[in-house]
Amino acid sequence: MSEEARLPLTEHLEELRSRLVRSLIAFGVGTGLCYNWAEDIYKVLLRPLMIHLPGGSRLIFTELTEAFLTYFKVALWGGFILSSPVIFFQLWRFVSPGLYRKERSLFIAFAGWSTVGLLSGMAFGYYVAIPQVFSFFLSFGRSVIIPMPSMKESLSLILRLLLIFGFLFELPLMLYLLGRAGIISSALLRKGRKVAAVGVLLLGAVLTPPDVVSQILIAVPFYLLYEVGIVLCFLGERRRKP
Repeated sequence: MSEEARLPLTEHLEELRSRLVRSLIAFGVGTGLCYNWAEDIYKVLLRPLMIHLPGGSRLIFTELTEAFLTYFKVALWGGFILSSPVIFFQLWRFVSPGLYRKERSLFIAFAGWSTVGLLSGMAFGYYVAIPQVFSFFLSFGRSVIIPMPSMKESLSLILRLLLIFGFLFELPLMLYLLGRAGIISSALLRKGRKVAAVGVLLLGAVLTPPDVVSQILIAVPFYLLYEVGIVLCFLGERRRKP
């Protein structure tokens, strides 16, 4: 009994190991490819900062290993993005046999919409919000103070901001899931519209320079996301089993 009972678990672990090895190989290949163009990728990522740097100001590195480690970090992020389809496929092949047909559809839909939300938020941050943020901070550079940003810190800041905006755009999907699970209701969200309006204005004030135009530019899309979340939460309630 012991050997036959352990056989399915052994095969399960062997398949898991195989999926992990394939994912790691894809990640390694993607990282290697991205490292060849790490400087170009870095320039694209830091473009919202570079276009606002005043004349005579440049990015610098203050440690001998900083430039190498910064480019290697860029390569790791790029490698993960390039290999993410392979990683997701391996994950799907591993978990799908244990899911019902309806659960498979939900899994694929959740992965697809969460990816769309994340990429949309990062694009909004890159093209709309982050240039305003950098413009504000660099406005302190005058004739006496010349900004010389560190390349490592600049990369960390822009990646952090991109992730923040990406996760903020996941709000409608999260409200849908919470509504479907019965944790929150669309009626409660409708009652909280005033609080949400004040909240997004405060968020816009924190994330952008202290001028009204920039704050509205950030607050309005976030409030629209909240309204979309109310509708999706209602749809989630409708689909929830009594």
